[in-house]
Order: sequence, then C-alpha cells, then structure tokens
Amino acid sequence: MPDLSRPQAAYEIVAIASSAGGVKALIEVLGALPPDLPVPLVIVQHLDPRHDTVLADILNRRSRLRIRLAEPGDVVESGTVYIAPPDRHLLMNPGGVLSLSTSEQVKFVRPSADLLFESIADVYGESALVCVLTGTGSDGAAGAGVVKSRGGTVVSEDPETAEFKGMPQAVVKAVPVDLVLPLDDIADALVGLVKGTRTR
Repeated sequence: MPDLSRPQAAYEIVAIASSAGGVKALIEVLGALPPDLPVPLVIVQHLDPRHDTVLADILNRRSRLRIRLAEPGDVVESGTVYIAPPDRHLLMNPGGVLSLSTSEQVKFVRPSADLLFESIADVYGESALVCVLTGTGSDGAAGAGVVKSRGGTVVSEDPETAEFKGMPQAVVKAVPVDLVLPLDDIADALVGLVKGTRTR
C-alpha cells in the first residue's frame, strides 16, 4: 500500500538551462537546494566544446546534492544532478534513462536546452518542471513551449535581474511562463513546487 501520510512529489523531474552567467547562477540555485530533494535534476549549461569541464566539481563543492556529468545509460535518481557534457546533447528517454548525442547543433549550440526540454516533455508530460536562467540567445524557449503543451510547468529567471537576459527574455515572450522570479527566489520556488501537491 502507498504511504498516504506524506504527499507524493508533484513533479518527477527538474531541468535547468543556462548559458552566459550560468555558472554563477547555478552555484546560487543548487547551493540553496536541500540534499533530500525528492526528484533528479538535469542541466544544460552551454560550455566551451573544445575543453573538458570541471563544472561538476565546482558545483559539488557548493551544493549538498550529488552532482556529476551525465553518461549514456545513466538512470536518473532523486537528489542527483546530471550535467550535459561539453559538445553533447543530453536527452531523456523512457524509464528515466539518459542518452548523449552528437547530432547537429540547435540554434548554434550543443548541448541544446530545447532538445533536453522536448525529450523531458515526451517522457514526463505534466510531471515535468523546467527552469531557464541567465544566458544569451533563445535556447530553451521552444522546448519550454513543448513542456507547456504537455501540461508541464515553466519557471524563468526574471530577465530584468538576470546577468544576461537573452534566454529568460525569449522564454517569457514565447511561453505563458508559470513563474518569473529573481535568481535568489528560484531555489525556494523549485522546492515548493516539487514538494507541494498538484493542484491542477
């Protein structure tokens, strides 16, 4: 029998997209999340494709969550953060299984937030929660639209307070975003959404 004494998580996955200014933003958001977060997180941060990245190491030192670069075949687990490696699209597959792709760049970037968000919408539908942070360009806006069309939830950093407003501005213009918040309010909002009960 299910344990009815505590509410089931309202969402099954959180995906975050960021680009320029994103490392600082991710440090703030991930550093404020609790270690018992009941869902996995997947992240696309645009990185220099010519170099290996130490982003997971940097974030691990500043967060209580487990943070690692995603590998093909990873099955996502609660309380763990999976980061797209440089020059690889990160995709979600049924069963919470991650895959990596070297298919063509989307909007001049690989990894693509649009492709990640679209794959998450396909797998999780209304149980998907995605968030767009600081960055240039418009990556994430089209994918967020797919998430909304499947009943999922979209959160955006406030373009007016973002270090680089391109990505959050694009998503706010393209999609009926559920929450638009300054960076320092986003972690609390994500926790509240994940741990709250679904009201729709």
